[in-house]
Amino acid sequence: MARFSANLGFLWQELPLPDAIRAAKAAGFDAVECHWPYEVPVEAVRSALRETGLKMLGINTIRGDVAAGENGLAALPGRENQARDAIQQAVAYATEIGAVNVHVMAGRASGEAARETFIANLQFACELAAEPGIMILIEPLNHRDVPGYFLQTCEQALEVIEAVGRPNIKLMFDCYHLQIMQGDLTFRLQTYLNSIGHIQIASVPDRREPDHGEINYHHILAQLNELGYRQPIGAEYRPATSTDAGLGWLKTFREKTSL
Repeated sequence: MARFSANLGFLWQELPLPDAIRAAKAAGFDAVECHWPYEVPVEAVRSALRETGLKMLGINTIRGDVAAGENGLAALPGRENQARDAIQQAVAYATEIGAVNVHVMAGRASGEAARETFIANLQFACELAAEPGIMILIEPLNHRDVPGYFLQTCEQALEVIEAVGRPNIKLMFDCYHLQIMQGDLTFRLQTYLNSIGHIQIASVPDRREPDHGEINYHHILAQLNELGYRQPIGAEYRPATSTDAGLGWLKTFREKTSL
């Protein structure tokens, strides 16, 4: 049976993060993940995780100056100090709450200098995350939602991972972003599974509940089951109405994958 993680960056946004964790447990999710929890005291998050028994799968490094359009810092030449401060912040917070992954956000950049900057910052992140046993993730984002983002394809991310050359870095495989950019999801999951640290789902093209649209997630989940993938799959979508009203897919997906 497939297991699922609630991405609390999008789900139950109306609730404080600790209450959103409790709501995810009540709804039947197996784990949680979020984007930028840093304004919430560590102890409040840690307490909610202990209370519910849920694992926090991952958090993101901060985006930078959001008002100026920034969406990550790690691939921005000249911003290395800020990027590494953001990495240290994320690894420290993740360690305190027992999160297993940190997504290091690249930002909007291009060219060889950006690539070299990203690789060096990722090597720093991997070294920092090694002792607490945290996996560093990088994620391609689509060019419609995040124009100019440094990582846009699966293969580009894998080339960066190879260049980083550390054991604790993997690909965040977001089906929504990669369907828009490349498609051929089944082949890429089959081919690159050993390099994938986390998988996320949402409908395409509207990024709503994953029970409609152009991706057949029943097929994707069946393929992952055949491949032996047993980690919780991240539900990172924007609810069409309320989170609770749209959760019918969760029961249906579980029933289909238990056959």
